[in-house]
Amino acid sequence: MTFPATDGITDRLQALFAYDASSPLIFSSGLFLFLFAGFLLVYSVFRRAPMARIVYVIAFSLYFYYKSSGIYFLLLVFAAASDFLIARGIYRARFRWTKRWLVVLSVAVNLGMLGYFKYTNFLIDISNQLFGQGFLQFQNIFLPVGISFFVFQSMSYTIDIYRGQLKPLSNWLDYLFYLSFFPQLVAGPIVRARDFIPQIRQNPVVVTREMFGTGVFLILTGLFKKAIISDYISLNFVDRIFDEPLLYSGFECLMGIYGYALQIYCDFSGYSDMAIGIALLLGFRFPKNFDAPYKSATITEFWRRWHISLSTWLRDYLYISLGGNRKGRIRTYGNLLLTMLLGGLWHGAAVRFILWGGLHGAALALHKLWMALVPGAKATGAQMHWWSRAAGMLLTFNIVCLGWLMFRAESMQTVSLMLHQIFENFNAAMIPQVVTGYAAVFALIAAGYILHLLPSAVDAVAQRIVVHAPLVLQVLMAAAMIWCVMQIKSSDIQPFIYFQF
Repeated sequence: MTFPATDGITDRLQALFAYDASSPLIFSSGLFLFLFAGFLLVYSVFRRAPMARIVYVIAFSLYFYYKSSGIYFLLLVFAAASDFLIARGIYRARFRWTKRWLVVLSVAVNLGMLGYFKYTNFLIDISNQLFGQGFLQFQNIFLPVGISFFVFQSMSYTIDIYRGQLKPLSNWLDYLFYLSFFPQLVAGPIVRARDFIPQIRQNPVVVTREMFGTGVFLILTGLFKKAIISDYISLNFVDRIFDEPLLYSGFECLMGIYGYALQIYCDFSGYSDMAIGIALLLGFRFPKNFDAPYKSATITEFWRRWHISLSTWLRDYLYISLGGNRKGRIRTYGNLLLTMLLGGLWHGAAVRFILWGGLHGAALALHKLWMALVPGAKATGAQMHWWSRAAGMLLTFNIVCLGWLMFRAESMQTVSLMLHQIFENFNAAMIPQVVTGYAAVFALIAAGYILHLLPSAVDAVAQRIVVHAPLVLQVLMAAAMIWCVMQIKSSDIQPFIYFQF
């Protein structure tokens, strides 16, 4: 005889430990917040026991990744084992050529994994277009969540050891901890080994009041960006425009692009905020990953503010390796273009991502040429007069939005249709009707951009208020934010955009 209540508990427990591809475990879900609260209670017990703490965090991190990618969590374990052993070999090798071949092996293994899972069908599609449809059959290949992030992170470890900038770890569990640490595992930021590894065996774990308050502030900020702004404008406006652009006027298409610019910023920076905040609650510090990128007055400044951990990774491990700016002006421009083309390909296996990277690479090269030809031109625009800075922000933002159009559209046909509507069917007379019909969406878009463009001092004041608030008030703030998320969401929690990369 079975009891309904018992069956219900059993079903919930099974769901807790079962992988569901349609429901990954993400920071903005109620399940994660519940599990993380329990995780923190046990974590605090191990604050003076480094080995037990390391094993406990690894176990939770692998569970977290299993809930996102199923059995492919073993791929993460393999990457950790492979580069741990190769790194030790690089460090112990007596000859330079041996070190070189070992680092090449590390890069080949990592890029081989990334290439198979992410680019096999892309290459098959290109082959079929060249040699006829049916030349090769498409493969049913699952793309493990966040594989691009942990592959890049792992490669930076072996390359740093090859360059003599880092000594290898002696304990494999420490490296598995570094590579699998759940706050930044599936969508960054890409944390460098030399910044993170010294924090692993801190004893005891120290979480100051400032760290705790800052962590709470960042988690609340991230929830607001992701679950209130990004998800709402995506489901209620942006997705509709990009799905059927011909059903909407040019003004609506333009607002759809501007809306997506805000959506992807709030989605990705919201994840980064929560990742950095969660890490702070555990006693770890991550580098800043976004710095109000739409305030940028030049494209160079944009890439110093947007996805900072990726842009610095591409600079240090790709651009500089290609020669950087050391081989003359023409070679510098070529290196910039190639770096961004590969950066675009890193984001996705499609021509539109390559074009997105090419647009940014060309814009960076042209800006560098402008600085070389025009005396007094600045890389970041920080020294500009207010009027030239405002003009630079407007120009840079629209160049970036043209890139976002290619980034978001499902095909280049969608890009063409959107541009056609904007330039051939703008229909300005419909603007009042559109704004009224989507009042809540436009209000959120306006609020999002206003908050984004506020002086950084305003954000600092808000952070200080939360940091110095009593614990009871911090808990009430968290409860209020969760209540707001529950009230505004119109469907299931949406996965983070960068999970697909």
